[in-house]
Amino acid sequence: MKHPLALALAVAIAATAAPAFAQTATAETSVTAEASNPFFAESTLPLKYPHFDQIKDSHFAPAFDRGMAEHLAEVEAIANNPEPATFDNTILALEQAGDVLNRTATVFFSLLGADTNDTRQKLQAEYAPKLSAHSDAITLNPKLFARIQSLYDQRDSLGLDAQGVRLVERYHTDFVRAGAKLDETQKARLREINGELAKLGTQFSQNVLKEVNASAITVDTLEELDGLSDGAITAAQEAAKSRGLDGKYVITLQNTTGQPPNTYLTNRALRQKLHEASVARGSRGNEFDNTGIVSQVLKLRAERSKMLGYDTHAEYVLADETAKNPEAVNAMLQRLAPAAVANARREGALLQAMIDKEQAAKGEPSFELQPWDWAYYAEKVRQDQYAFDESELKPYFEMMNVLENGVFHAANQLYGISFKQRTDLPKYHPDTWTYDVFDKDGSQLAIFIFDPYARDSKRGGAWMNSYVSQSELEGTKPVVANHQNIPKPSEGEPTLLTWDEVTTMFHEFGHALHGMFSDVKYPMFSGTSVPRDFVEFPSQVNEMWADWPSVLANYAKHHETGEPMPQELLDKVVAAAKFNQGFATTEYLGAAMIDQEYHQLTADQLPDADEVMDFEAASLKKVGLDYAPVPPRYRTPYFSHIMGGYSAGYYAYIWSEVLDANTVAWIEENGGLTTANGDRFRNALLSQGGSKDALQLFSDFTGGGQPRIEPLLERRGLATPVVDDGAAPNAEAVTPAAPGATN
Repeated sequence: MKHPLALALAVAIAATAAPAFAQTATAETSVTAEASNPFFAESTLPLKYPHFDQIKDSHFAPAFDRGMAEHLAEVEAIANNPEPATFDNTILALEQAGDVLNRTATVFFSLLGADTNDTRQKLQAEYAPKLSAHSDAITLNPKLFARIQSLYDQRDSLGLDAQGVRLVERYHTDFVRAGAKLDETQKARLREINGELAKLGTQFSQNVLKEVNASAITVDTLEELDGLSDGAITAAQEAAKSRGLDGKYVITLQNTTGQPPNTYLTNRALRQKLHEASVARGSRGNEFDNTGIVSQVLKLRAERSKMLGYDTHAEYVLADETAKNPEAVNAMLQRLAPAAVANARREGALLQAMIDKEQAAKGEPSFELQPWDWAYYAEKVRQDQYAFDESELKPYFEMMNVLENGVFHAANQLYGISFKQRTDLPKYHPDTWTYDVFDKDGSQLAIFIFDPYARDSKRGGAWMNSYVSQSELEGTKPVVANHQNIPKPSEGEPTLLTWDEVTTMFHEFGHALHGMFSDVKYPMFSGTSVPRDFVEFPSQVNEMWADWPSVLANYAKHHETGEPMPQELLDKVVAAAKFNQGFATTEYLGAAMIDQEYHQLTADQLPDADEVMDFEAASLKKVGLDYAPVPPRYRTPYFSHIMGGYSAGYYAYIWSEVLDANTVAWIEENGGLTTANGDRFRNALLSQGGSKDALQLFSDFTGGGQPRIEPLLERRGLATPVVDDGAAPNAEAVTPAAPGATN
């Protein structure tokens, strides 16, 4: 992450948007401060692992100030070099600039997601616009762009290898997309827009976290929690105690619309209260209301896109993805939506029948299925149809056993890599584990950090980030981290996972492998530096090993007795894989469609603050996803993906899953869990990062051919709907853009 566009991406992922003027060093950067600030020098720990034991919040501001000043000075020297532009004195020089800023931003934004606090949030609000200005100062520098343009014009005659040519092309594309070709009046307005987006993005992300905590549900009696496990009840009791509510219980929220306790709570009124608290977040008219921020962000993005030569923000974003245009995304989503909703309605009918049956047995009137009923009755139908419930599985999924004898075991069998826990490296939080990762020849490949537990200081969801990225140019090896939000049990109790948490662990480790196996020359292309609609693909492929028989048998063992999960229960897990897929696909598509509906409009078509929620409802109805019992996975005011790095890009998960389903089918047809398949996937795809066209990487692995949607439909148990002849460029291929297009 040494080039300016990588910094912009880091800021965007932290929901602070795109990065304008370097700040001079503050008085704090004295000789004493310089000696003590760990960001001013390269880490002396193995693989340049961060000195978490030395880093203090007071170090960030002076490190950002000095980092931006030094980076801008390096860039100015490159731009004003009197010698003609060469690959070495311009492109490579940019790749190697900004060491202090890179170290500071990488750690700061990683900790902002994993373990934030008031000080870090204040720093985020202060430095988001400064970083935006810093990035603009680089990408809008006319002298610098002139050098890049001259190299781009002669890129095929510079004697570069394919990766070098691609690097020149990537720099040119990124600078043009950042506004390098605009006139000075336009550039001035672009700076204003980027700075405002940075402020708004910061405010949105902080509101989301505060609203999650503010919307927690307080429960007065133990009886109301009937259905929850002892561990969940204890966690609710401790959450209440931490809020000064001794004798009560607090159910904390996750950032998704659906809330896990609703799978088990027998108290329907409490389920309703929990659901309604969830969907109201960010639109309650309180200090954390995000509807006004959303409206402003959407309009600013649309204005910026128009200025850069695109009709809408979606066109701007998708031009740089494998999809290439909104029409391709719409064609795929519209193909999936009818089948998903039809299946969801069939599932809803089964749930309604279960409700009617239960109410009749109690001699009470029935009621109509509502969103807060879905998870609860879906679990009952699962038990009825497959003769098991989720609680039967959890004793066999102790967290560290799943990690070490499941996730790590699969990676060892597939790629030959091995892991050894180490306790000598400093931690940013006590609830983390650190491992050395060794390649098949015994050499160190990477360091891996595992951060599993939910906490108030941690953002929702699950993700991977890199503290150090691999680069041959800089001689660096990866330091990567995986994060989840698994509820932490009481002291001394085991951490038992749901099946979703197990598959999420395999998924996130797929991202980690993408980072750890990176074998590229330039930082620009390292690890997961691929199009947004491709980055989820390798991680989704890694999910296949969660229920691979030999892998599952290696880790699915009872946490107390060590007995393996009974074969009949294993069979039920596999048989139930397609259960509730109508719901899962519909709630996802609802969010993906909302994202596209917003971002495929011009500024004058977008809703004002008081129209945002009505617009969301109208959008769902327009695309046929307004099935009331299945709301979108995220509603607009807490849809962090599209206020951050996934704007106009939330479709990427299902787009990537098409590639994933094709790849899984190929692996299964070619022997499954073998080192030959692992070596092929590693060498052809995982190691390449962004050094080649994304679809070319897919083609290199599978042996050619366009990805087809049928394997995904089969996996999700979706009947193929009827498609108009003109709905997609290729009725079977879902990515019409040919391999070889510019990344």
